[in-house]
Amino acid sequence: MVDAKPSWIKIKSAELDNLVIELAKDGESPAKIGLVLRDKHGIPKSKLISKKISSILKEKNIAFKSEAEGMQETIEKIQKHIEKNKQDNMAKKSLEKKLWTLRELKQINKI
Repeated sequence: MVDAKPSWIKIKSAELDNLVIELAKDGESPAKIGLVLRDKHGIPKSKLISKKISSILKEKNIAFKSEAEGMQETIEKIQKHIEKNKQDNMAKKSLEKKLWTLRELKQINKI
């Protein structure tokens, strides 16, 4: 459900879609696109104007890396680091946090 667009936002939904597509073609993730929209263009949420960023990218068939995929890559890097540095307890703690976050992301996506 899209609420009425605030009066202080001057961008139109077609312009927002084009902006999101440009940023995605530059290799940005949906989360990073959201930050750029907020910081550089003054758009607090894309849902206020049109749709979610990931919905816009799916409609245009633009592939993007999900949060779970990015988290999985980070976990693999930390695991390789721990294999080389067995006494690095901070890395072990970080690995546990990342694994917990990955489980949470997977549970959210199942629902």
